[in-house]
Amino acid sequence: MTTTTATAQAPAETRQLRLPQYLGYTAGDAANNLAFSMSSMFLLLYYTDVVGITAAAAGTLFLVVRAWDAFADIFAGRLVDKTSTRWGKFRPFFLFGGLPLLLLSVATFTVPGGLSDGAKLAYAYVSYALLGLVYSLVNIPYGSLAAAMTQRPQERAKLASFRILGTALTIILLAFVVAPQIKGSDDLQRSLTITTLAFVVLGYPLYLFLFATARENVQRDVAQVSFRQTIATVRQNRPLILLCLSALAFLTALFSQQTVNAFYARDVLGDANYFIILTVVSTGAMIVMAPLIPMIVRTFGKKRAYIFAGLLGVVGGVGISLSPPSTPAIPIFFFAVVGIAIAVVNTLMFALEADTVEYGEWKTGVRTEGTTYALFSFTRKLGQAVGGAAAAYTIGLGGYIAASRTQTEGALDAIRWAAGVVPALFILIAIAIMAAYPLTEEKFQEIVRDVAARRAARAAAAQEIPE
Repeated sequence: MTTTTATAQAPAETRQLRLPQYLGYTAGDAANNLAFSMSSMFLLLYYTDVVGITAAAAGTLFLVVRAWDAFADIFAGRLVDKTSTRWGKFRPFFLFGGLPLLLLSVATFTVPGGLSDGAKLAYAYVSYALLGLVYSLVNIPYGSLAAAMTQRPQERAKLASFRILGTALTIILLAFVVAPQIKGSDDLQRSLTITTLAFVVLGYPLYLFLFATARENVQRDVAQVSFRQTIATVRQNRPLILLCLSALAFLTALFSQQTVNAFYARDVLGDANYFIILTVVSTGAMIVMAPLIPMIVRTFGKKRAYIFAGLLGVVGGVGISLSPPSTPAIPIFFFAVVGIAIAVVNTLMFALEADTVEYGEWKTGVRTEGTTYALFSFTRKLGQAVGGAAAAYTIGLGGYIAASRTQTEGALDAIRWAAGVVPALFILIAIAIMAAYPLTEEKFQEIVRDVAARRAARAAAAQEIPE
């Protein structure tokens, strides 16, 4: 049984994570991405080519609903910080929220037939908004959990690596399962409904495995955090604010590209099956790089590794836009380059976010894992909103024709820009912001020691109080 009281827990330094905890954390992100990556990779294509929503209307939908999702993250973070149960603060959300999340993914990809255009759009707004809300109620506890499992930098880097491994495996699964349907299914609506139902059967056991293996080891002095304490902690957390701004720019880049990858394969390269190759090379880079992240952190530190990988992503993005479609090997190579950059930066983001929890506790004396991760996720969702909308607007302005087998040169160029140059520009912004990030490895270790010393001093003082 997990508890959040200080008296029942050994110090975090004495609790080393074991393989089941890492595998459970991987399973949790794999389950999350059966809903999250499914929507970020294929929902625009589903709305335009199956439901019949225009690219411009879909772009507005993404902007509005994903902005709503971002505020849902803040609500979920506050709910997490106020939660204290016999299972801990975070685990109950996986047990009770995982199944509704996966079922809402089915509903999102099953717009009823026979509706008017307005009714279709309304259904899309409501179903996708509900999906985002429940995703926040599961993902915010999941993301917050890492900071509560360990304070060891190498273990946090390893947790982030295992998390990215879960993401990568799920994205590759989606590419192999869904991409052939885009090309060959006579009834894409029916096949997507069946696919998302299968993901319910696959995903919920993964959440149960996470629930069974996760443990909250880091001591907290305040079990339930008040709103005033939350605001004070966030306001004084400069590293968190800079990380969030950098993440906003980087995720805008990531989701601009991810939203149009299926279009790039089918329309620019001329074969939807290239989507599988693009996904395997870019996501395969995550699988290759994930085990190397702890070593990269030891060698370069998180901040420098983040900046170097970002510069690599800029090169890859420009290369994608300039590559000749007549030679698919060239853009495929640059997709792999971007995949390496994404693997490193996205992994480091989660490790950096966990470090900002300690910084907030050091400044205020209160641990706010839920709200800290919620604010981080808030900006990630805004990046998803802006990136997805930017991609949709870009191809819409380029003259993309939904469900057409042939596109104009302007539309093809717009797809190439949305997949390459637009992401490269936003990555440059992310790098510039990260250059001002102040929390080095040395400073973090100093903060952890200081917090531990304060806690020990409080405990010693409490023992000296006469009964």
